[in-house]
Amino acid sequence: MSSEPSTLRTPPPEIDVCGLIEQIAKSLVDEPDQVSVEAVEEGGATVLELEVAPGDLGKVIGKQGRTARAFRAILAAVGVKSNHRFELEILE
Repeated sequence: MSSEPSTLRTPPPEIDVCGLIEQIAKSLVDEPDQVSVEAVEEGGATVLELEVAPGDLGKVIGKQGRTARAFRAILAAVGVKSNHRFELEILE
């Protein structure tokens, strides 16, 4: 028997995904008080519905969708870590 200490892996703390997406979106827009994120369970995945002021829609989508793609990359990383699937819908 080995005398090496065993290392126990603890599960990652629960991440407030809605709060994370909301905080990032608020830092990007001109009207942060109109940002809202709602989670809806749909077919084994959590769909996050991001709503912003009409004038800020382009800021959360980004040039050629790069900002929206970055949001989705963050959600994919969180999903891998928590073994759950997240999707993002940006509402008009």
